[in-house]
Amino acid sequence: MMETTFTIAVLPGDGIGPEVIREAVKVLRAVESHLPDVRFNLTEYPCGATCFLATGEALPSETFEACCQADAILLGAMGLPSVRLPDGREITPQIDLREKLDLYCGVRPVYLYHSSDTPLKGYGAGEIDFVIVRENTEGLFSSRTAHNSSDSDTVWDVLRITRTGASRIFRAAFELAKKRRHHLTLVDKANVLPSMAFFRRVFTEVAREYPDVATDFCYVDAAALYLLKSPHRFDVIVTENMFGDILSDLAAGLVGGMGMAPSADIGDRAAIIQPAHGSAPDIAGRGIANPVAAILSVAMMLEWLKHPSTLRGANWIREAVRRTLQEPGLRTPDLGGSLRTNEMGDLIVREIEQTCSASTT
Repeated sequence: MMETTFTIAVLPGDGIGPEVIREAVKVLRAVESHLPDVRFNLTEYPCGATCFLATGEALPSETFEACCQADAILLGAMGLPSVRLPDGREITPQIDLREKLDLYCGVRPVYLYHSSDTPLKGYGAGEIDFVIVRENTEGLFSSRTAHNSSDSDTVWDVLRITRTGASRIFRAAFELAKKRRHHLTLVDKANVLPSMAFFRRVFTEVAREYPDVATDFCYVDAAALYLLKSPHRFDVIVTENMFGDILSDLAAGLVGGMGMAPSADIGDRAAIIQPAHGSAPDIAGRGIANPVAAILSVAMMLEWLKHPSTLRGANWIREAVRRTLQEPGLRTPDLGGSLRTNEMGDLIVREIEQTCSASTT
């Protein structure tokens, strides 16, 4: 049997990043032990606010080169509120990586594993199940590196939309919808902003290529309302960069919070896999961070690698998380439990081992 080795650049980052990545790697190694034809070559590299404080660089050239050569990048969390650029912004090398590697497709799955994890009434496991697809390289975020007009009293940012950028994110979202429930919602602000009217026009053009996918439109303010009132109406949502950033956090709150929010930033040739949460320095080092988002992100990484065995491993991880979370008491403190970070990782590894043992007997 021919063996395939995948090279993974691991960027633990700041705050709770190293803690949750440790559990994600533990789960990945458990999966690897049951895959006879796949191996993972994991190497850690410095990156983030802590790295900036130590070296003066948030994204060292060696780290960036390793990311360019890797099959995938596993990232913990980047940035610390106290470490800022002269203009007041935080250090955000994860956004630099998105832009440098052209990772235009931000995929944010939202799934409810147990009714006890949602603040909404009447929703059980699996009844909140949708994906937000966020355009990652344009929109309002693109202003952060532009030469924006300003004077001593006024600063303004520009929301940039191109036909190329919009078309490719829409096609990615349609392809994802075809694998799910064949429904795609465009979230925009086309009633007010010319950039969003153009965004919608391009969406309508691309939609003609996918007659088997139903579509609808929702203004971003209404989308925030509907996510709270009737999240079951959504299958796949596609939206602009800033809107996607905001709605993704709101959506995570529907299923337990940021500790339950995996994500992947995907391009045509590279991918960063990371929990969607931040570095949470207030709980760093206390061993209470929720590693589930990082672990579910590993499942997304295994899907990105597109090997038959890694696809199987992704299913093992999701099933292990589902089985672990069936018991409401098995939670980290963010979800009202008392498990420590490593204990949650151990439980998920145990479920993987049981699943794999059952499949070979």
